[in-house]
Amino acid sequence: MAHILTRASPSPPSAAFSYNLTFSHSLIPFRISSPFLKSSIFVGAFRVLCRENERFTKPFGRILASQRGYRKLRRQRPAKSKEKQLELSVKICIEEELPNDPEMMNIAEMLRLDVPIAMKLAFEGLKDSEDKTRDTTISDLGGFENVELSVLFCNDEFIRKLNKEWRDEDHATDVLSMSQHIPELKLPILMLGDIVISIETAARQAEERGHTLLDEIRILMVHGLLHLLGFDHEISDEAEVEMEKEEELLLKSLGWKGKGLIQSAYDAETNSNSHSENPDGRKKEGSLRFYKPKFSYIFCDMDGTLLNSKSQISARTANALKEALSRGVKVVIATGKTRPAVITALKTVDLVGKDGVVSEFSPGVFIQGLIVYGRQGRRISKRTLDPDVCREAFHYSCKHEVPLIAFSEDRCLTLFDHPLVESLYTVYHEPKAEVMPSVEHLLASAEIQKVLFLDTAEGVATALRPYWSEAVGGRANVVQSQEDMLEIVPPGTSKGSGVRTLLDHLNVPVQEVMAIGDGENDMEMLELASLGIALSNGSEKTKAVANVIGLSNDEDGVADAIYRRIFNCEVLWHEVWKQFEVKIL
Repeated sequence: MAHILTRASPSPPSAAFSYNLTFSHSLIPFRISSPFLKSSIFVGAFRVLCRENERFTKPFGRILASQRGYRKLRRQRPAKSKEKQLELSVKICIEEELPNDPEMMNIAEMLRLDVPIAMKLAFEGLKDSEDKTRDTTISDLGGFENVELSVLFCNDEFIRKLNKEWRDEDHATDVLSMSQHIPELKLPILMLGDIVISIETAARQAEERGHTLLDEIRILMVHGLLHLLGFDHEISDEAEVEMEKEEELLLKSLGWKGKGLIQSAYDAETNSNSHSENPDGRKKEGSLRFYKPKFSYIFCDMDGTLLNSKSQISARTANALKEALSRGVKVVIATGKTRPAVITALKTVDLVGKDGVVSEFSPGVFIQGLIVYGRQGRRISKRTLDPDVCREAFHYSCKHEVPLIAFSEDRCLTLFDHPLVESLYTVYHEPKAEVMPSVEHLLASAEIQKVLFLDTAEGVATALRPYWSEAVGGRANVVQSQEDMLEIVPPGTSKGSGVRTLLDHLNVPVQEVMAIGDGENDMEMLELASLGIALSNGSEKTKAVANVIGLSNDEDGVADAIYRRIFNCEVLWHEVWKQFEVKIL
């Protein structure tokens, strides 16, 4: 719930631009104006729906260090009136980090009229008020020429910081009231202050309480307005009863749906199914709607990164990817796997197809960057391994009975069956390996991009890697994506080079790219990206070149990176929030 916060000093009055909408009353005539210039509360970033892309700045307060601005809403000239009028000057502002959500923009338009009407009725209710607990500092409006109020929309991250700064409460809330009225100044302008509403929390509460987002925002606005007029449900039981009664009366007079916020709070307390967050504290599905992405592209590895230790993608990670996609973020796979393997793995969580992460018509970097697909899924780059290196590797495989698989675009080829070869199909989703009769037959049947040895981690570390690092010389590179696998690829090969090729093809600057990986084969990709994230289960070499070390693949590290880094929702991920106890929010 709202908690009233007082200001050290008021901001200077801003110019008002009135609508042709006037309320007449026997004692107090009202004219509604709506400047929509900027918030009087923050040196912060708020924008407003606008016709002109005009920005204004006015420093005030000390909540944020950065200077930001506002976009002006369209406005009409004031209606002329012969009668002296009390002008209601209302500003509807939207924090810069909120995306241009159509529903939110429509609600902002609605509030341009809703808020002044609510103010008028609330003011009229003060004249004959018999409330005993209300602070009567604001009572007689006859001495004022203008009343100013700002309504500010933000997300949970922003209101949490505000709540921490002004109340030392480190959690998000639904609404805060920020009073600016200083009666000692005897100004002709009544600066009521600011009502700050988290659209994110409002949307969650609207769903829980069974009404629309507009209904919930109106309820929160009424609650915040009454706080600014001197009501405070927190000081005593009697004050709570009086404010609850005033909430219900004002909502009923306005013809708005829903119960008052205080009554809704009691209902929520008795409803065991009402939770403000998921049981483990993680962000609810759909919450990213209220956050603007920091990057437009995510390049993501598969094994050890997007896939957990069981070679599966978790539901939480899948949901985070879907939310990122719905917010316009492009997710591109950069992997040592073939494209069919990626499609098979992601099909289980409905991330394949036109609106998914991968399809036969989407861009992607496969087989360690040796195959790159661009727009419409067309191949734009292909490299092959030296046939002599392939031949030597298969002779070694046969001699030492170490399984070896050759990758040729969408095919896997081998010389003999083996449980480890079968696991590449059953566990890692690769195409089922075709057993070829001889090395020469295998080399004649396909162009080989890379070969992959399968052994124990000890076998790779003590035998395979030392031998092949020396044997290939300058003819090829030896890389590892997992400790029990060793890959031999053409010289100069890396996912980073494949990603660079694709970015050039798509004309995407690296500043728009975040990359996530875990293996040594991801190092160049992480170094290339504007933000490179190595998961904590990754190799030490990979973590050394990354900008950030993330959670492990078994802790939904990719989802964590999306919330924390793409949408800057660090506070809302992987920590248990305090309960939204509406009595103190």
